[in-house]
Amino acid sequence: MAAFWTLLGLAGIAALADWWAVANDDHPLEYVAKPLVLAALVAAVALMPASNVVDPARRWWFLAALACCLAGDVLLMLPRDLFVPGLASFLAGHVLFVVGFLDPGAPQVRSAAGIAIAAAVVVAAGAYPVYRIVRAIAAAGDRLLIGPVMVYVAAIATMAAIAWNVSRPLAAAGATAFLVSDTLLATDRFVRPLRQGTLVVHATYHVAQVLLVLSLVGTHAG
Repeated sequence: MAAFWTLLGLAGIAALADWWAVANDDHPLEYVAKPLVLAALVAAVALMPASNVVDPARRWWFLAALACCLAGDVLLMLPRDLFVPGLASFLAGHVLFVVGFLDPGAPQVRSAAGIAIAAAVVVAAGAYPVYRIVRAIAAAGDRLLIGPVMVYVAAIATMAAIAWNVSRPLAAAGATAFLVSDTLLATDRFVRPLRQGTLVVHATYHVAQVLLVLSLVGTHAG
């Protein structure tokens, strides 16, 4: 596990560099640091010994999900408007996270009732922010974007609801942070600019990914 912890530390250093770059409008540094965070996490998950993983099958689904998120990071970072391709990459990532959580060989979700309750909480908490985001998109004349955004909302809400029911607290915390990050990103982009919005989005996103990766670690990992 030495390589795993080293790469996780590298991801943390890269995340701090990215946050500093965002806060100081240092775009060259951001272009290096932002993808380096996910690249380090992808490598960390790939190099985890099977004996230290809570479930080997889930590890590979998460690895694919993180790779999709890395692609989404790059697409959204570029100076061109690649929001839809970036959204598609993250959508694929959430689907892969869901498959990983539901993998038959992995620790199973507690119950269908638990998922239903968690989904109800997600819907109740997210209904108003999503309404504001959709209304803002429509007001801007981008109605064709509403469909893809709603599909993405459904995917991340499903991921969060399932993550809260897999008996892995770090997975639940990571999914929650991811949900918060994406809500802030959409609000900042479509509804109104948030104070230090990009910095907060990056910070919550990186925390989310690190927590999801740590949720793979077995209790006896050293």
